[in-house]
Amino acid sequence: MKRVRCPKCDHYIIFDETRYEAGQSLVFKCDECGREFGIRIGVSKLRNTQKEEQPDEQENAEGCGSIVIIENVFHYKQVIPLRMGDNVIGRYQKGNAANCTFETVDPSVDLNHCTLNVSRDKRGGLRYTLFDNNSNTGTFVGDVELQPRERRIISDGTLFTLGATSIILRTADSEENHSQQD
Repeated sequence: MKRVRCPKCDHYIIFDETRYEAGQSLVFKCDECGREFGIRIGVSKLRNTQKEEQPDEQENAEGCGSIVIIENVFHYKQVIPLRMGDNVIGRYQKGNAANCTFETVDPSVDLNHCTLNVSRDKRGGLRYTLFDNNSNTGTFVGDVELQPRERRIISDGTLFTLGATSIILRTADSEENHSQQD
């Protein structure tokens, strides 16, 4: 099952994509606002964020961990893999230069909200450093807002908040431990 979002009111419409072929055009009518809109079945240009209803929190393309965007009224649960260096976190918009974006209609999340830097410490382990990018609503770790130019080292399971959006860090170390337990 796939879901599409009405471009007018952001209401989700669920349909069975297996009944259609790639390249086929479909027209939907939103139950909420009555708007008609069309889509074409094919490969998503986004990071397959909608391909699974239960994304794998252990998804880890480059071995650097991931962030888990918690589902709320603005968006569904999403897992975004991290990479070495700066991971600029923000709201997805076509043409946005941020490299770690997620889909949301939360107006309190900036396009370039904060940065999570993944680097190596002196012992070769991964270090995760979070800082705010002068966002409009701030970046909070727990209930404490990061101050301008403050850099906070965070660890596995740390909950941080951008506007009304909560995110959990899943480090590469925690993912190895989870996979060994399975």
